Amino acid sequence: MSTQMYLAYDYPLLSVFWSMLWFFLWIMWFILLFRIIVDIFRDDELSGWAKAGWLLFVILLPFLGVLVYVIARGKNMGRREVNQARAQQEAFDSYIRQAAGGGISSVDELAKLSEIRARGDITDDEFRRAKELVLSGHGPSSGSGTATSGH
Repeated sequence: MSTQMYLAYDYPLLSVFWSMLWFFLWIMWFILLFRIIVDIFRDDELSGWAKAGWLLFVILLPFLGVLVYVIARGKNMGRREVNQARAQQEAFDSYIRQAAGGGISSVDELAKLSEIRARGDITDDEFRRAKELVLSGHGPSSGSGTATSGH
C-alpha cells in the first residue's frame, strides 16, 4: 500500500475557486462558439462562400475567428436573433388562432348576416335559415350566398 490517498482538505479552497472559474469559462466559450456557428448559418445576407469562409475561420483558428466575428458582425447577431424569435412567436400565434377556430366567430358571422339583411340583400326567411346554419355550426355565413343568387 504505497499509494498515497488525497483527502478533500489536501485541495485548497483557492484552487477549488480557480478550477470552478476555468470550468465556467470553458462552458461559456463553447456556448459563444456554438452561438456564432448558428448565427453564421442563420444570416441570409451572407453567400454560401462567405458562410463557408467564416465557418472555416472560426473552426481552424477558434479564438481569433470568434474575436474577429464578434467585432465584425456582432452588432447584427442580436438583431437576427430577435427577428427569428419574433417570427417564431408570430407563427405560434397564427397556429393558436387557427386551432382556436379559424379567426371568424359565429358572432362575427351573425353581425355580417344582420348587415346584409339591413341592406336588403336577403329576405327575412333567408336570414333565418342562414342564422340557423351558423348557430348549429354546420356552415359559415357564406351559405347565405346561395340564397342570394335567386334574389
